[in-house]
Amino acid sequence: MSYAESDYLMISGIQHFIFCRRQWALIHIEQQWAENGLTAEGQLLHRRAHDSQLTEKRAGILTVRGLRISSCTLGVSGFCDVVECTQLEKGMEGARLAGHRGNWQILPIEYKRGKDKADESDILQLTCEVMCLEEMLGCTISKGCLYYHALRHRREIEITEELRQEVRTVFEEMHQYYQKRYIPKVKLGKGCSRCSLQDICLPKLQKKTAVSDYYADFLQEGTS
Repeated sequence: MSYAESDYLMISGIQHFIFCRRQWALIHIEQQWAENGLTAEGQLLHRRAHDSQLTEKRAGILTVRGLRISSCTLGVSGFCDVVECTQLEKGMEGARLAGHRGNWQILPIEYKRGKDKADESDILQLTCEVMCLEEMLGCTISKGCLYYHALRHRREIEITEELRQEVRTVFEEMHQYYQKRYIPKVKLGKGCSRCSLQDICLPKLQKKTAVSDYYADFLQEGTS
């Protein structure tokens, strides 16, 4: 299957979708947005990673920042924070880069604020970036890295077929939501208190209250 560019979704949206499908829909379908301390810190970190979109080459390593990537089979587009390309010895298989001789090993690096998440959202975003680069460069990429600002070290991630299939499944669901303009109902969770959209989503007001609970609260107020 191949998507038209007009139907492409943002790669970074998989973060919102895994965290909360309603949050993703409010941002990417209804175009709602609000900042808090966490989102502002994350945007500042990515601006630094993308600084000037510079390309540097030294000691056989080509470093590209803010690289625009896309995939017509996934129907996505976005940016890689950093891509490190290491020149391989003659005869070794790798990617061919326009304007550069020989074959290259490709390593995408995604920068994140804070620490490792309990869910797989960071890993799935990185996997999606790998799949885009493979499609664009006609090569195979076996690993990528996550750099957590709070920990200040890289975490190497093996890109397995299971991760690739999970990315395909998640983006298929995202495309279905987007085409139907579907906004999921509120589902209260631990993440609601950290969500920058809580004043827009209003999860507590939209939570359904059981009739028995309503009358119990009403009677209690009447006797107080």
